[in-house]
Amino acid sequence: MKKKIKLCYIGGGSKMWARVFMSDLALSPYLEGTIALYDIDIEASKRNQKIGEYINQAKNCISHWSYEVHESIDTALKDADVVVISILPGTFKEMKSDVHAPEKYGIYQSVGDTIGPGGVLRAMRTIPIYQFFARKIKKICPSSWVINLTNPMNLCVKTLYDTFPKIKAFGCCHEVFHTQDLICDVAKELLGLHLNRKDISFDVSGINHFTWFTSAKYQDIELLSYLDPFFLKHQEGYYEHGPYDQFEHDPFAYQNKVKYDLYKRYGALAAAGDRHLVEFLNSSWYLKSKEMAHSWGFALTSVDYRIKDQKEKIHDSLLMASGKKEVSVSKSQEEVVDLIEAILGFKTIISNVNLPNKGQMSDFPRNSIVETNCVFSLDSVVPILASKLPNGARNLTLKNLNALDLCFEGCKKRDLDIIFASFMDQNLCSSLTLKEGKELFKTMLINTKEYLKDDYDLASFINKD
Repeated sequence: MKKKIKLCYIGGGSKMWARVFMSDLALSPYLEGTIALYDIDIEASKRNQKIGEYINQAKNCISHWSYEVHESIDTALKDADVVVISILPGTFKEMKSDVHAPEKYGIYQSVGDTIGPGGVLRAMRTIPIYQFFARKIKKICPSSWVINLTNPMNLCVKTLYDTFPKIKAFGCCHEVFHTQDLICDVAKELLGLHLNRKDISFDVSGINHFTWFTSAKYQDIELLSYLDPFFLKHQEGYYEHGPYDQFEHDPFAYQNKVKYDLYKRYGALAAAGDRHLVEFLNSSWYLKSKEMAHSWGFALTSVDYRIKDQKEKIHDSLLMASGKKEVSVSKSQEEVVDLIEAILGFKTIISNVNLPNKGQMSDFPRNSIVETNCVFSLDSVVPILASKLPNGARNLTLKNLNALDLCFEGCKKRDLDIIFASFMDQNLCSSLTLKEGKELFKTMLINTKEYLKDDYDLASFINKD
């Protein structure tokens, strides 16, 4: 017998991920109930409601859900067992400034949503929103489980716990899965083992988008020890999800050259994609120019591409919502539904998520947000003690974590001087003079002021020498 639940989806007007999520829910053998869609874009929520109803009609749908559109976050959260948050803080206009304004100063960003100058400005917009979410959850559904999917992941989770310390929340990111697939390819090519990522025991530790594998074992075989011969065979680069040169036309693809270079130098395998990794490092290493990025086998994902991609997804959503395009139902590689099933008591699984550090990374600051493996079971998410990182990887990770924590302090206090200090502490800003840094920071504040002016005293900082 299925368990009936209410799931509140904040950001329920999602242009793509909502369809993946609703499809996975439709294939759950354990759950059914109501999905409350809440979004400031009500029409987008209504489209997803229609798509959800078509999913219910699919022949292979085994779990049927009632989709409700809510104009009020209060009614959406009322009686929720699970809350999923996946939003875009601001618009692509603001993101365009985040990513491309720094290029005037020779700073290039391949993603721009977690760290670096773009990450700081995005955090400034996001943290006040998440303080609002946390206060609402505390008041309306304090016992619910909260799953965050929004970037900057680290600071979103930190804000939830800082605002509501007793919240039951974790941050879930699929980035590590790609490198787990890479390790499966290594095992297949060099050992003839046909594995999927769940067959392998990974020791995971770090911070979101800058997470590391210190071990990847299948039975008693340490698969990381086969990376050297694997990359010796693939000196031109290797991409686990397509041709090695796919990054030439796919702005989300990469050749894993950065990942392997870091492995050779630090003795641990960075687990995010190269596009994310480079933003945590000194820009002169891999990201000094577009040409350097190309030579390392990864693309710079422009915001113009994201705008074009979103338009195509909205077009697809309109067709699906009107019944003019079939809505396919298939199980994705995402784990969110599996994690929900576990915390509701239907299984026990291990996966990597973001939580406050209670000792799972023993040599990192307590209560800072870290990403490690955790055990998921009935009403419980328990972190697993991670192996210590090699010193070089540890120092790189700790520096970035300290910059994130400083950014959070400034945003919480609404103190632009502290936020600027964290801005200048970003590795990608290491080539800036203080004068250049202040010019750039002020420009980015002005460019995105519509989403900042209600929370920060912009004029005092901008007019200050």
